[in-house]
Amino acid sequence: MLNDTDAKFLKLAYEEAKAGYEEGGCPIGAALASGDTLIASGRNQRVQQGDPIAHGEMDCLRKAGRQRSYKGMTLYTSLSPCMMCSGTIIQFGIERVVIGEDVNFEGNPQFLRDRGVEVIIANDADCIALMKKFIEEKPELWLEDIAED
Repeated sequence: MLNDTDAKFLKLAYEEAKAGYEEGGCPIGAALASGDTLIASGRNQRVQQGDPIAHGEMDCLRKAGRQRSYKGMTLYTSLSPCMMCSGTIIQFGIERVVIGEDVNFEGNPQFLRDRGVEVIIANDADCIALMKKFIEEKPELWLEDIAED
């Protein structure tokens, strides 16, 4: 069960994902918060910027700029993070991740848990539906995003 702060920032991650979808990109959004204070939000920009590593989490972290520490922060993401983004979460010492969904893409929640990250999977209906719609409409772009043939 999500608390009010978690619900608010996961909704923001979803809104970022939806904006990315409307721009013709992959609908994956993220938000970084310290308690109830938003640090940054972002979305997958691979298509829009032609940048292969501009995943939603990476765009969010870039927009957050330099941080002395990520201690006490939570990363909210509409979709379970890929290995690249999971590695970045570990590298930066982000202690908590709230995932909108892992139905359409399992991602790496166990990898994160095994390294001490608290992981909450919300199974948010809006996140699930948006990603499902995108995968059905643009399967080639989805496979490119997750680096599969």
